[in-house]
Amino acid sequence: MNTEARAMHNFVEEIEHRTPAGIAAAVGRLIAAERLAPGDRLPTVRDLAGDLGVSPATISHAWKALSSAGLIVSRGRSGTFVLDAAPKWLPARSQTLAGPLGSARLDLSRGTPDPQLLPALGPALSRVSQRAVTPSYQDLPVIPELLDVLQASWPYPVQAITVVDGALDAISRSLDQITRFGDRVIVENPTFPPFFDLLDQLGLERVPVDIDAEGIVPASLAAALRLAPTAVILQPRAHNPTGASMTTTRARDLADLLAASPSQPVVIEDDHSGDISISPDVSLGQWLPDRVLHVRSFSKSHGPDLRIAALGGPAALVDPIVSRRMLGPGWTSRMLQTILHDLLTNGDSMAQVSEARRIYFARQRALREALALRGLTLDQADGINAWLPVHDERDTIVRLAASGIRVAGGSPFLAAEGGSFIRVTAGALPDDVAPVAEALAAAANSGGAEAHSLKSRWA
Repeated sequence: MNTEARAMHNFVEEIEHRTPAGIAAAVGRLIAAERLAPGDRLPTVRDLAGDLGVSPATISHAWKALSSAGLIVSRGRSGTFVLDAAPKWLPARSQTLAGPLGSARLDLSRGTPDPQLLPALGPALSRVSQRAVTPSYQDLPVIPELLDVLQASWPYPVQAITVVDGALDAISRSLDQITRFGDRVIVENPTFPPFFDLLDQLGLERVPVDIDAEGIVPASLAAALRLAPTAVILQPRAHNPTGASMTTTRARDLADLLAASPSQPVVIEDDHSGDISISPDVSLGQWLPDRVLHVRSFSKSHGPDLRIAALGGPAALVDPIVSRRMLGPGWTSRMLQTILHDLLTNGDSMAQVSEARRIYFARQRALREALALRGLTLDQADGINAWLPVHDERDTIVRLAASGIRVAGGSPFLAAEGGSFIRVTAGALPDDVAPVAEALAAAANSGGAEAHSLKSRWA
């Protein structure tokens, strides 16, 4: 037996179930175990079908599932290859989230709002001046009418508010201001993967803390505070990826621990879902106003391409951030600020956002109830994401891809190893959630009886 024939024989031996999903799952495991490396050529459809005793259509369906999951790519007559597809300009963790834009029947991987539920921009645009006029480069960075609306809606009295280019811009500039190379920063586990990339690029050491359905677990925070961190990054509502929202009682408990910490870390709060969250607005700034930077993003509620977030906190922390921006972008476009102000105050736009909040909650509830009927018990999630425990992450992704459903793997969200998960963008679910829940439950439990003992708790 020559080398190529032996490789084909070993390949075939790994495939236990000769269905499209079974073949795709087996190849997915080989890729995950690095027994198939990026650039490796896969057997042809005809050759593999012959060796397995199945139709070429079966192999084609398996290859389509793997392609949809971002694991392989067809290069025409050259063959089909294991793919290393992530754009190199993306940071490391973000690369793992940048799945292919392809032919999935239902994409639940993106973590972005439903475009149909965003408020219409047309009326707001029609009311904006036809000329982008600013009288002075030293004019106020936030237009007064928007500042009034932000101050009125802020979760606690705040000294200073500015507007920046999205939540990550706010968090990045906050970390630039309050940390130095080598500092420790507390992060939730799991949390939004770009936080890890940002900390790595700034040379900061992450200290993971557990979360539950009410936010950061106090005992875990107490242990982390003994490492003298400089900052804490947390998500108070509609946590990404779990959908957890912090209660007022939990916020007060965390504030008490932080108040007693000798290192006096600054808290950066990422309230990314804002007006589409069903949970009450809560901030540790109510108890620690001098040490909290609160970020309010409008991407998920009003449109990702607006690229606007508000950053509020003590003037001693916010003013240097504003000053530094003046030596870069200067300010966030006042035209965009005017559009946001219109969206935040126009009755029709406000009603559209309110309806979106209701629909997102209904989709989350429908998913939770449908999964419960199939043996997966989850806490009610807020916002647009849900966090599902699975027996095997890669196997689940591939099996779902074989069903035409794309989800995000849980690994990029984890600050420390522990458990296997997927993130599902529940906000993108169709009206009939039952078939999706059936596919999710079947894929999550694909490991057999052991999977039925999985719980939704992520701490």
